[in-house]
Formats: sequence, structure tokens, C-alpha cells
Amino acid sequence: MLTLQLINENPEEVIKRLAVKQFDGREPIMRVVELDKQRKQMQKQRDDNAAELNKMAAQIGALMKQGKKEEAEDAKQKVGALKTDNKEIDNKLSAIEGEIREVLLSVPNVPYKGVPEGKTAEDNVVEKVGGNMPNLGADALPHWELAKKYNIIDFDLGVKITGAGFPVYIGKGARLQRALIQFFLDEANKAGYTEIQPPYVVNEASGLGTGQLPDKEGQMYHCEVDDFYLIPTAEVPVTNIYRDVILPGDSLPKKNCAYSACFRREAGSYGKDVRGLNRLHQFDKVEIVRIEKPENSYTALEEMKDHVQGLLDKLGLPWHILRLCGGDTSFTSAITFDFEVWSGAQERWLEVSSVSNFETYQANRLKCRYRGDDKKTHLCHTLNGSALALPRIMAALLENNQTPEGIKVPEVLQKYTGFDIID
Repeated sequence: MLTLQLINENPEEVIKRLAVKQFDGREPIMRVVELDKQRKQMQKQRDDNAAELNKMAAQIGALMKQGKKEEAEDAKQKVGALKTDNKEIDNKLSAIEGEIREVLLSVPNVPYKGVPEGKTAEDNVVEKVGGNMPNLGADALPHWELAKKYNIIDFDLGVKITGAGFPVYIGKGARLQRALIQFFLDEANKAGYTEIQPPYVVNEASGLGTGQLPDKEGQMYHCEVDDFYLIPTAEVPVTNIYRDVILPGDSLPKKNCAYSACFRREAGSYGKDVRGLNRLHQFDKVEIVRIEKPENSYTALEEMKDHVQGLLDKLGLPWHILRLCGGDTSFTSAITFDFEVWSGAQERWLEVSSVSNFETYQANRLKCRYRGDDKKTHLCHTLNGSALALPRIMAALLENNQTPEGIKVPEVLQKYTGFDIID
């Protein structure tokens, strides 16, 4: 969530920047400014009372030594009144701080200055393009037909076992899936990321810490009996490793990666967007997460983008990078870059990664801080990215590499699969 310092320094600028995200921030931001004024006034009164209590405690001791019991009793009554006043102030402070937090949880992150204006995905900006487009014939099959033809993914069996959006990978399909996971993890390890194997369920505090709650509870699977949530991405448990932690400044950056299954309800999805592997309720993904000092976070963001681009180049997939406009940037992100790959048979771009810098927004919720050279604590910057999400990578690989002899496996994966073609 936004810091009080950022809001108080220039509330009008915060309101202006939030408008880039199509969010009207005037009412909540000005409410926070007013509440924080009240909080400061009450805190000053409480501090003044505390100073007076200390002073009177010394006076009572002196009066008792001097035998001035009546004056000492009067002073004790004043002390009692001050303590009662402080209890009332504490209750009011608690209520005000609770309201400030409640308002701040409803306000998205302010977008970085480099985020373009725009309302929808149509306004996103293509920043970079790479890879070679596949040369497929008119009889090229979409991946869901290829999956059936070669018996590598069974969508109907998934419906039988669970429901739509839960495919079953079979034989070479399962091995190709596993090969992609291992390849992504190995590449992350080479890039200096420490592998984490996190839980697949988290508590409410973890969801709040990274901003999935209260913004995306409708998209998360909730285990109501235990009040746990199935993770929508490994970002949630991995970033929460650093919740309520003060890191030594010289220990940064923290670079972690994690493979996990991910679970999303995907409410409101329909039509061509949900065919085959295009949009699933359960899918596999390798995530990279970084905890950085603020002055280094945008260099780290570029390194993460280069890492994802390198994965796509090694897989031989055509790609482009989108700089998301304000209206398409997520609630918690300051800036996001989406990577999309070309799906040859579907003739459309498929999103396979989002790489984001959240600046201090998540860290403020998490109380994720580091101790600087000045011996003071400062909020970290948090970043994460998909490196990569598997379903649409699999879809593009199957479609773009289909041949009359079968589906050619990218050379970089063959040492993991043990085969070079699906036939």
C-alpha cells in the first residue's frame, strides 16, 4: 500500500498519477490526509500527557518526602485523570489507524512515470519484437487438436476428473511439461536465483501482504474451513518469506525462483480465450522474485526482462514485449511488461509472462525493510516475473513446431525430454 509519507508530501501528485490507472483517488487520498492530521494531533496530545505524567511522578515523590501528603494526593488524582485521558486517546488512535489502513488497502499503487496513459489492453505499447515467425501451411492444427492427435494432453479426461480448465498431460506431453519446468529452473539457477519450494496454500496475511487480497479474492480458490487460499502464483509465498523482516543492507539483493502449480478461478473468461491451454484453472509456472534497494530496482527490472527474453530466444519462439498502459497495469504494480509469444495455428499472441516492479507498495504491506548505512530502516522494493508460465508456452511450441513427421522438440529441451520429436 502507499506510504503516508508519499501521500502527505504531495497528495495532488498522487491523485494525478492514480488517474493514469483510471482510478479516482481524490476522495480516499484526501480522507487519508485528514485522518493522518487527526492521528498526529492525538499522538502529540498523548506524548504531551506522557511527558506530564513523568514530571508529576517525580513531583509526587518529592512531595511525599517533604510530608506534603495532601498536595501529593491532588497530584495523584491528576495523574489518574491523565491516564484515563491517554486510554481514550489510545482507543481513538487505534480506530483512526485502522481506518487509514482500510482506506489505503483500497487504493492501488501509483504508476511509474514511464507507464503510458490508456484505458485497456488496446492501449499497451509494443516495446520490442524478437524471434522468427513460423512458416505454417493452411492445414496447420491448433494445439488442442495436436494434443488429441498425438495423445499428449487429454482435456476431456480433465473435465471428467475435475472440470474444465484442468487438463491431464500424458506420455510425451507430461515429459515435455516436466522438461520445460526443469529448463526454466536451471536457467534461473544460472542467473543467480536461489530455488525455493514453497507451500501451495497461504493464509490471509500472505494474500494481504502481496496485494492479492482484498483486490483479487474473487479469482482465488478459498478453503473456507481452514481459511487458506490456493496460490495464484509462487510470487505470494516466496515474497512473504520477507514479511516482517529487517534485512541487512549488504544482504541485498535477494533473488529467488520457485516452481509451483498455480490456481485461478478465471471468472468471466469465455470463447476462444479458454480453448485448450489458453486459459486454465490450474497450471504450472516458474516465478522469479527479487527484493532490492530502491536505487537498484529498475536495473533489476531490466535484468529480469532480459532473462525472460533469453528463455524465449532459446526456445525459438517469436515474441514481443508490451509496456502496459495505466488502465491495464495491475492494482499492485508500479510498472509491468508483458511478454507474448506468437501462436502460429491460432494466429494470435499469447501472454506468457508479466515482469513487474512494485516499488514499496508490497513492502509497505509486508513490512519488508532493510537497514541502511545510516543505521535506519527503509522499505525495500519488490519485483517478480513469470519465467515462465507453461500452458501457452506449450501451446506455441506444439503449434509452431508441427511438421508432417510430428512435433519437433526445441533442441534446448531434448536433453530433458530424451526425445526430439513427438510422433
